[in-house]
Parts: sequence; structure tokens; C-alpha cells
Amino acid sequence: MIYLDYAATHPMTPEAQEAYLRAAALPGNPASVHAAGQAARELLEGGRARIAAVLGVDARTLTLNSGGTEGDNHVLFGAAQAWEDAHGQPGHLITTQTEHSAVLAPARVLAARGWAVTFLAPDAQGLYHPEGLEGALRDDTALVSIHHVNNEIGAVQDTPGLAAVAAARGVPYHTDAVQAPGVHAVQPGAWGVTYATFSAHKWGGPRGVGVLYARRGHALPPVTHGGGQESGLRPGTQNTAGASAAGVALTRAEARREATHAHLSALKAQFLNDTAGIPDLRVNGPAAGSPKIVSVTLPGADGEALLMNLDMLGVCASLGSACAAGTMQPSHVLTALGLSEADARSTLRFSFGAATTLDEVSAAAAALMQAAQWSRP
Repeated sequence: MIYLDYAATHPMTPEAQEAYLRAAALPGNPASVHAAGQAARELLEGGRARIAAVLGVDARTLTLNSGGTEGDNHVLFGAAQAWEDAHGQPGHLITTQTEHSAVLAPARVLAARGWAVTFLAPDAQGLYHPEGLEGALRDDTALVSIHHVNNEIGAVQDTPGLAAVAAARGVPYHTDAVQAPGVHAVQPGAWGVTYATFSAHKWGGPRGVGVLYARRGHALPPVTHGGGQESGLRPGTQNTAGASAAGVALTRAEARREATHAHLSALKAQFLNDTAGIPDLRVNGPAAGSPKIVSVTLPGADGEALLMNLDMLGVCASLGSACAAGTMQPSHVLTALGLSEADARSTLRFSFGAATTLDEVSAAAAALMQAAQWSRP
């Protein structure tokens, strides 16, 4: 099997698995004051500290949660609640047409609640520019939410530049940076963002573990209620094993990040070279995008048939976001770039990891050529 779906999930690294099993063997609840509980607390906070060190932030600015979806929902609904509490009425949200569904879905819920929502349109490469954001800001803008690396086409946004535009107007800025760690340098403080969301299974940690960064002085109100865990911002017993493993995996990923970026760049170049002979194949997104992700369209081919044929040939890829799988709707990211619904349905995403080899990429390109011949009428 050739696994080229790292944007959906990066397999857990051996170091993370070892840390997870070691922590899972402990009997204590990290909120308990006895020795077993404090042993669990030490592992929990050790994981948080490792993540904070990589992100270059104070560990107290990180809230542990279940992943990017929960973090994105917390930011949008929390910021909306804070605005409504302060102003007594709905405000204005700015986001984009190419966000992950974890941002788009709560944005639509807020719109149904009376919020004004602006969905910025991307340029032809899937990028957003400071001048476009500046023109969309209003006096009642409560939040800007723009992803850092797009999960379908790999477009990397100018997050510092965009965040600076929002900051100049005193507007909080959130970025979904789930796809960045382990491949791109991630420094929320240096970027100037107010909030950032992450998910451990994208960098070789366990599924079901995430982190929400909130700059000091900008804590969000809780959107769930219960005990006092996570400073009251995210009640519920913490995932000690998950946090410990996430910290170990991120430390490892960061130590190898520059080498990983160079390796992924070589893989992407090899894949594009090897697939260049496929008739009519088009590449989506900017050439200077993330080396982790390649989106290709084969007009006239059936995307689902392509995917099944690739699977039979031993290659794991995807139609786009794993969170949108099974919806039967064309990718909103691709249609925002101007692709027709038919072309959007004829598009596949390949995503690479540090363990991917050049031979695997060449074999996958050959398989794609074969699958394309089978899938086109």
C-alpha cells in the first residue's frame, strides 16, 4: 500500500505511540490530588509544554481539546458570544470561501442567527491579500478567520500580513493552522494572530487531540459547561495520553521540519514530473504552495472511479477534505477557484509525508495514469 493521504491523517509516529501507551497505563485522573492523579497531571502538562515550546508561546495560552473542528467552533462561537455580551446584538464576521467546513459551518449558523458574514473570494491561486481584507472590514467586525494552509490545494496564506490589517483596526484574527506543523514554521505570536487552532493527528500525534491558542488577554468564553478543567474554558476530563503523545510527536516533527520540507518538495516535483504525460491533467493551487499537498484535475474522468481504481492499484489518495467525504457535493474550494462542478468532481488530492519515498511517488503517478485510462469514457 502506498499511503498518500497525509493531509487527512498523518500516521502516529512510533515515539508518539510509545508515549501514548505509557500515559494510558496510568490509572489517575489529572484533576485528582493523589499521587496517581498528579502523575497523570505531570504527563498532561508535559505534553502542553512541549507543544508550547514548538509554537513559541506561553503554555498558559493553550487550551487542549479534541481537534481542529472543536477549536474552530470554539473560536467562532466564543468570539460571537463575547461580542453579543458586550454590544447586545450580532456583529460582523469575515471568513473565506475556501475555509474548512469546521469554520464554514459555524459561520453559516451565525448568519442564521442574524450575524453579517462576509465570505472573501480567493484569487485564481486560492490566495487572499491584505488589501482585500482591509476593504471588507467594518466598524462592527468582531472576528476575521482565514486558514493558514488550505487543506485541499495547499495554498499558504500571508498570515502575518493579513493579521496586521485586522490588528490595525482592533479586530481579533483567527487562523486554522491545522495543516502547517511539521512542514511549515508555525509561530502564532510572531504572526500576530489572536487565535490559532491545531490538530495532533496532522503531525503524527493521535487522533482526537487538538490545541487552541488564544493570545494573552483574549481568552474566549467557554462554549461547553461543566467542571473547571482547562481554566474553565474546556470542561471535561483531559486526554492525558493524547496530550503527552501529541507533545512528543510535535517535538519530533519540528526537529525534522526543514528536512521534511525539502523532502516533500522533492516528492512533489517528482510527482508533477511523472504525471505531466497524462492527457489534459491540470494542477490546482499556487506553484509555491505547501509541498505536502498536490491537487490535480483530470477533466472528463469520474473522481470516485479514479479513487477506487487507485485503491485497487494500492494507492491511497482522496477526493479532497476527508471531513467532506460522502457528501456527494463538489468541492467548495475548487468551485471557488472557478472550476466547474464537473471538473471539481474530476479532481484528486495527493498528500505526502516524511516517510513517503520517491519510488512510491513514481509508482503512484504510474497508477494514476492507469486509473485515468480506466475511468475516462
